Amino acid sequence: MKENELLCQEFEQQMIEWRRDIHAHPEIAYEEFRTSEFVATKLKALGLEVTCGIGKTGVVATLQGNKGSGDAIALRADMDALLMQELNEFSHCSVHQGKMHACGHDGHTTMLLGAAHVLAKNPDFAGTVHFIFQPAEENEAGAKAMIEDGLFEKFPVKAVYGLHNWPNLPAGEAAVHDSAVMAAFDTFDIVIKGKGGHGAMPHLAADPVQAASLVVTALQSIVSRNIDPQQSGVISVTQIHGGDAYNVIPEDVSLKGTTRSFCPDVRDLIESRMQQLVEAVVESQGCSVEFNYTRRYPATINTKNEARECLSTLELLPGISKVHLNPPASMGGEDFAFMLEQNPGCYIWLGTGGDYGLHNPHYDFNDNMLKIGANYWVNLVQRLLA
Repeated sequence: MKENELLCQEFEQQMIEWRRDIHAHPEIAYEEFRTSEFVATKLKALGLEVTCGIGKTGVVATLQGNKGSGDAIALRADMDALLMQELNEFSHCSVHQGKMHACGHDGHTTMLLGAAHVLAKNPDFAGTVHFIFQPAEENEAGAKAMIEDGLFEKFPVKAVYGLHNWPNLPAGEAAVHDSAVMAAFDTFDIVIKGKGGHGAMPHLAADPVQAASLVVTALQSIVSRNIDPQQSGVISVTQIHGGDAYNVIPEDVSLKGTTRSFCPDVRDLIESRMQQLVEAVVESQGCSVEFNYTRRYPATINTKNEARECLSTLELLPGISKVHLNPPASMGGEDFAFMLEQNPGCYIWLGTGGDYGLHNPHYDFNDNMLKIGANYWVNLVQRLLA
């Protein structure tokens, strides 16, 4: 293990250069063509078996250990960036207007690429490692696309592992959950259709703005009055669109938003109760409604045995000062959940600290964590495939 730690240190400057190059060239969901080529080129140079184009822009590289046959495991990193404008001014800031690596996927890709380099130089394990470089984590379900494209038929595994950098934890700390880590993530679109009219004569109209206002307030009663207080649920209306003039009641208003939950029963309840409530409220105002609810990501649920292995690895890892077991789960969503529906596995948080959180226009991945993250992957492999 000491030898691998030294190899990670040896690669540290190289990883920093890679990470900053990827950061400067962000690509959004299913457009990660440059990033995929960058990754595939580095992996092929190591002599790994590399398969491209899984889930459109996904890459999988396979490494066999030199200690004989054994289990196969997968390590996953996401590659995509966000549609947002970067406000940093350092030399490696985004060269693409309106696109930014604000979630640290540039760091995730680099840490796994670094681990592949270290393990390829020192493959002293028994079995097989599949390195999964996944597209489209941000809202577009790249994990699901890879699975539907035959990911686990082509590369069957005993377990799959992922991580996410976590600025809410100080650099050098980590978190492991042995059950729920991230919430299920769904979206909804509501179009309320009324009868437009003059703002001075509302009695002659059917006001969709009034109906929309009542809907926004009423939706919160689902969490407060329909969900068991010991369960978790969130309903957030994040967009309201309607009207163009001060004195015109519009013909329609649209609402958009997201819901979050952990328990499948709660998820079902939120969807059905939302539709019932929206239709009843809108009808009471003399309007009609189109209600569409889209299930995006299931909850990210770790399995206990795999979480225990990750915990033990982190507790012995150089550079990790503290490991939190089962801190409060996040209501954020993560499409690694699709992989965990197919296989046992574990998704950890790696603390990176800093002044800015994920999805902030000033965010930048903490390069000091690159060698620690790569070393985590290497040590996990050697622990699982000893």
